[in-house]
Amino acid sequence: MNVQDQITEYIANQPEPKRSEMQELHQRILRIALECKLWYEDGKNSENKTVSNPNIGYGFQVLKYADGKTKEFFRIGVSANTTGISVYILGIKDKTFLAQTFGKDLGKASVTGYCIKFKTLKDINIDVLEAAIRYGIETT
Repeated sequence: MNVQDQITEYIANQPEPKRSEMQELHQRILRIALECKLWYEDGKNSENKTVSNPNIGYGFQVLKYADGKTKEFFRIGVSANTTGISVYILGIKDKTFLAQTFGKDLGKASVTGYCIKFKTLKDINIDVLEAAIRYGIETT
């Protein structure tokens, strides 16, 4: 199964209204990040053990580890969680940037160093979320 099919299946398997909201968010990100690389991470490690929620990934970066190893990875991730949706903006060096720059205007969302978590799209200002995603795509 190709990446687009995996993404379609992952979204389709979400209960409503999360399914519709993840589909809307996916379409919005694709408009922001034209021609970006798409990823699907199933959340399993090399031993097939679940270590995280599955993620839809957008964009491309090379992560560099302290031991010198590198890994290709996405810049923006979207994942369903038990209470809503998480949007990950990876590669930001300043762990206070997201909260300071976008947090106060986002609405009802939890913002950490690289994650914006919310229950439903109607609880947040989607324009501010799009600005945070655009920042992540363009500058990380």
